[in-house]
Amino acid sequence: MKADVTTLDAETNGSVDLNEALFGVVPRADILQRMVTYQLAARQAGTHKTKPRGEIAGTTKKFGRQKGGGGARHGNRKSNIFVGGGKAHGPVPRSHAIDMPKKVRALALKMALSSKTASEQLVVLEDAKSKDGKTAGLRQQLAKLGIDNALIIDGPELDENFARAARNIACVDVLPAQGINVYDILRRDKLVLTKAALSSLEERFK
Repeated sequence: MKADVTTLDAETNGSVDLNEALFGVVPRADILQRMVTYQLAARQAGTHKTKPRGEIAGTTKKFGRQKGGGGARHGNRKSNIFVGGGKAHGPVPRSHAIDMPKKVRALALKMALSSKTASEQLVVLEDAKSKDGKTAGLRQQLAKLGIDNALIIDGPELDENFARAARNIACVDVLPAQGINVYDILRRDKLVLTKAALSSLEERFK
């Protein structure tokens, strides 16, 4: 499987062979959905917290008499039925992360890459570098390539000027090769890989 290599100036610069094991897998919606759920669950902070009655400051003395007062029986004011009292069965800090086998996670990434390839939404760049780090110039270059909503993956080290220039462009994300993930691939229309990113991916899954 071959793919044309283009430069940021929209010029064709040869072609590369795409690994069938990475870019030729038949995508399965259920595995991609599981992977997205796995990622979003891991991102949840899980810091939600309310105070049960044991953590409310105040006396535990019974107010009022048990019988003869004409009202319901009560203990102290920290009960959950009073304003300012504790919360019954309220949320506590916890992790929302779910388990997913490593092999399934790797398969999901291959399927995400393959889905972009199959839908012709994969672009291979010679490199992702900017001389001046100006957003306006990079926006024009991406427009020539027909890129307005994309995830751009470079090698292990990002070009600082390119990352700075892309930072202010809406719907364009830039990540190093080790940061590639299913959620970010699927949330953008196009996937842009540099030749350095391709090498890193093949090294990772060889």
